[in-house]
Amino acid sequence: MSAKPIDVVILTEDRYLHPDLDDWYQAQIAHEEALVGDALQALGLTVVRRSWADPEMDWSECGSVLFRSTWDYFERFGEFSPWLDTASAQTRLFNDAALIRWNVDKHYLGDLAQRGVAIVPTRFVERGQTVSLASIMAEAGWDEIVFKPVVSGAARLTYRVGKATVGEHEAVFARCVAQESMMVQRFEPAIVAEGELSLIVIDGATTHAIRKTARAGDFRVQDDHGGTVHAHVPTADERAFAEAAVAACPSRPLYARVDFVRDPAGGFRLMELELVEPELFFRFHPPAAQVLAQALAEKLR
Repeated sequence: MSAKPIDVVILTEDRYLHPDLDDWYQAQIAHEEALVGDALQALGLTVVRRSWADPEMDWSECGSVLFRSTWDYFERFGEFSPWLDTASAQTRLFNDAALIRWNVDKHYLGDLAQRGVAIVPTRFVERGQTVSLASIMAEAGWDEIVFKPVVSGAARLTYRVGKATVGEHEAVFARCVAQESMMVQRFEPAIVAEGELSLIVIDGATTHAIRKTARAGDFRVQDDHGGTVHAHVPTADERAFAEAAVAACPSRPLYARVDFVRDPAGGFRLMELELVEPELFFRFHPPAAQVLAQALAEKLR
């Protein structure tokens, strides 16, 4: 193990460095990260929490960095990107910088599709490109779509559009494309009918799963948008799909959350493969925090 004074920095952002435990959302973050921190300390590792943007932090003084609640990185990408270069030159990152750079841009879905992973049908629209939502829908034969930025999170600039409403969204879409690359995906009815499955895969193997459902009248499943999280026991075919998606990454991540839905034909379609700072829902299965801690500790040896 590292001889450096700090073995593991659990990485957060400025807003959550000192969480308000009277706020349910921040209390949830604190609980999740405490499960990981306690598991790491139980293995004899020294652990601290720091914001990635801490100007006083010397990253060369820690043996490793574990990304957790760095949920502002896409809003501050102009700062985050050079920080990632600096930190990765000074310490070990989990997941590593190459995987993070690959995963922050949702063009990675195209890479996974080329490697045989079934993704939600997707069209990428590059910044400055002139194309209408209506033409994309007509060409693809889609009656309903969702569009969002390729670098984003927390449902930022995410819109659900049907044939009846496409006209009123064209101006919004054009403004978005003028500023950044976007993606247009076929809307998956299973999102509202059944919800989205999230399988947590640590060091290549599934540890646990949850199912997220949107509130009535919405399609966003995140709990901070009113969605609900349910315990879920993954089936063998769900595990196989999630683990195959992770195996298709450029290198094996320490941790991953695989978000997918059931396809109308009966298979699965990948929504997202989250490798940067996914919520891992340890509160639903605390032993998984110990699995993560053990896997990280072995990589530091």
